[in-house]
Amino acid sequence: MGVHRRPRAALSAVLLVLACLLVPVGVVSTWAKYEIEDADAYVATMAPLASDPAVRDAVTAAVTDSVAKEIDAGPLQSAVESFLRDAVRSFTETGAFQAAWNAANRAAHDAVQSALTHDSDGAVTIDLAPITEQVKRQLSEEGTPFANRIPVRHTEVTVMKAQDLSHFRKGFRMLQIAGVWLPVAAVLLAVGGILLAVRRRRAVTATALGAALGAGVLAAAVAVGRGLTLDDLPPDVSRAAAGAVYDALTDTLRTAAWVIVGVGLAVALGAWLSGRLRRGGPGVPRPPRPSHPFRPGAGPAAPTAPAAPTAPQPAPRSPASLREDL
Repeated sequence: MGVHRRPRAALSAVLLVLACLLVPVGVVSTWAKYEIEDADAYVATMAPLASDPAVRDAVTAAVTDSVAKEIDAGPLQSAVESFLRDAVRSFTETGAFQAAWNAANRAAHDAVQSALTHDSDGAVTIDLAPITEQVKRQLSEEGTPFANRIPVRHTEVTVMKAQDLSHFRKGFRMLQIAGVWLPVAAVLLAVGGILLAVRRRRAVTATALGAALGAGVLAAAVAVGRGLTLDDLPPDVSRAAAGAVYDALTDTLRTAAWVIVGVGLAVALGAWLSGRLRRGGPGVPRPPRPSHPFRPGAGPAAPTAPAAPTAPQPAPRSPASLREDL
């Protein structure tokens, strides 16, 4: 490599390394901006959990325990609690529960956003009061005797503890502000680094592998974070329901990470194969390269030796002269 190419190669390497480092960070910033900060996107992300069995069981247990504490049925207490549990469980399978679940999550979105971006010591909770109200109305319509005695109180289910997020608030807020600009910056850096590279095919291969590695690290971090989150839950919180919530919130991160891993490996493989085919892979004979006296770097052509003189050949004789000799 010539001396004048070394700064160019060094700058290309720096740009490509920065691009690869920005890949996982850009995925997180886009997720934080367009899925967590946006209320509609957040509600749409949480909406499928209304049909998750673990979430339904957790809601049923929370509402039943809250209502049962306010009703004194004497010796029939256990029967009333069993009836309430069946009623709430049945309600969680209706469209009304889906609407109430969406309303509860929309109300909880502000608390989630505040816990992730502002100094707050309170816990992030989902208020199940709308669900309790719907259950009370359904039981009243069915003529249940004690339905009018069911109190509609704020039954809260803890989603996360705000004090556990104190170390991530500043970084998370910065990622939300950056949004989609970090992925754009990663693409621009990658394009610039490849254009500056002396060997562009190798630069494409290295960039693709680096992006795949960064995305793989992100996928691993999401998996490790799930285990740490569930291990830190209080004993009265359903691990299955909390796991379902975590999976729903991070589904976009996991999907984007594995897509980048697949695309990166495919691009790297394609660049490597194109180079092998262009050079004529192993076992393929290469055509001989013609020597040229004026090829750059070649010395002067060696003079060719003169051809050796040949002995003169006798002229052919006519038939008449041959007869005279005979």
